[in-house]
Amino acid sequence: MSSKKIALVTGANKGIGFETVRQLAAKGITVLLGARDEKRGAEAAAKLRGEGLDVEFLQLDVNDTASQDSAAKVIADKYGKLDILINNAGVAQDFRISASQATLDQWRTTFETNVFSLVSLTQKLLPLVKKSDAGRIVNLTSILGSLTMHSDPKSPIALASSSGTAYNASKAAVNMFTVNLANELKGTSVKVNAAHPGWVKTDMGGEEAPLEVADGAKTSVILATLPDDGPTGGYFFLHDKLPW
Repeated sequence: MSSKKIALVTGANKGIGFETVRQLAAKGITVLLGARDEKRGAEAAAKLRGEGLDVEFLQLDVNDTASQDSAAKVIADKYGKLDILINNAGVAQDFRISASQATLDQWRTTFETNVFSLVSLTQKLLPLVKKSDAGRIVNLTSILGSLTMHSDPKSPIALASSSGTAYNASKAAVNMFTVNLANELKGTSVKVNAAHPGWVKTDMGGEEAPLEVADGAKTSVILATLPDDGPTGGYFFLHDKLPW
C-alpha cells in the first residue's frame, strides 16, 4: 500500500478538474487524472508531469460501468487504497431552457452523468477510501442546487433564473447523496462534503463568469485535505457553508 496520499479526480482533462489535479499534486499528493478520452487525458497528465507534479492518467468514462470497474481494479492493484475521491465530472444540458421546455432526454442525460454515475462510482470506490487513514470524498455541486436560494424571491438565483431545472435538480440530488453518505460514515475516518466551485470561466461557465479556473478548484482542494476535526456532510464554497 502506498505511503503517499492517492487522489482521483474525474472529468479532469480540462477546466476545474484539471486545475484541481494541479493543486492537489502541488501538495505532494499522487493524483490520478481521470478522463474519458485517452489522448486528451494522457496529454493533460503529461503536461502536469512536465511541471514536476506526480500525476498519472487513468482512463475513466464515468457513464460506463465496465470503465468504472476497470478503474477501481487499477487503483486497488497498484495502490491498495484511495485517500481522496473528487467527483468532478458533470454535464449541463438545459441552461437557458425553461422548466416547462426541457426535454426528458435532457433530464435523463443530465441525471445519468451528474447523479447516477457519481453514485455508482462512489459506491465502487468506497471500500478503497475506507482503507485510507483520512478518506475524503468531494462531490462537485452548485449553488444552483440550493432549494433555499431558489425559493427565496430576494435571492439573486431566484431573480435571475427559471431555467436549467434538470441541472439544478441533479445538483440538489448530489447534495442529498452527500448528506446521507456522510451520515452513514459518521464515526469513521471518511468525510464527505459537497463543493460549489463558484461561477467560473470554463466551457460550462462561459467567458462572462467572474472567477478564474484556479479559483474554481480551491473549494474542492480545501475539502479534499480537511484535517481530522474538519466538517462532514456540509455544502461549501471555500470556507463558507451554503444553505441547502
